[in-house]
Amino acid sequence: MPSSVNVAPARSTRDGAVNHGQMHCPIHYVLSYIGNKWAILILRELFQGNRRTNEFLAALPGISTKTLTARLRELEHHGLVTRTVFPEVPPRVEYALTAKGREIQPIMTALSQVGQQWMVQRPTDITPSPYGTRP
Repeated sequence: MPSSVNVAPARSTRDGAVNHGQMHCPIHYVLSYIGNKWAILILRELFQGNRRTNEFLAALPGISTKTLTARLRELEHHGLVTRTVFPEVPPRVEYALTAKGREIQPIMTALSQVGQQWMVQRPTDITPSPYGTRP
């Protein structure tokens, strides 16, 4: 039997914006850190080891350098990633997970397992989405 999950709603301001300082749902709180496509895929790459910008760009087709830089800065700001600049010419920058970033690994493992199960299901076993299909 799965354990219970506290899914209390986050507090919102009158205009509908979420007040992160008063967020009460732990799932929403974590997703505010990693809840976009690129952040999760960047973390996936870092679970395999430290990475440089060009390695991310090769592993993540479709991400622009600008978007990659922005997501890495966000992850660094949230304490999930460290950025090390080596005093070389040309400068070498390497990204690594922090201890806080490694705490997400069980979540990523669970997502991977569910994804593998779903990928082997026959298309007739999958309920069509009103938002279109995924490759």
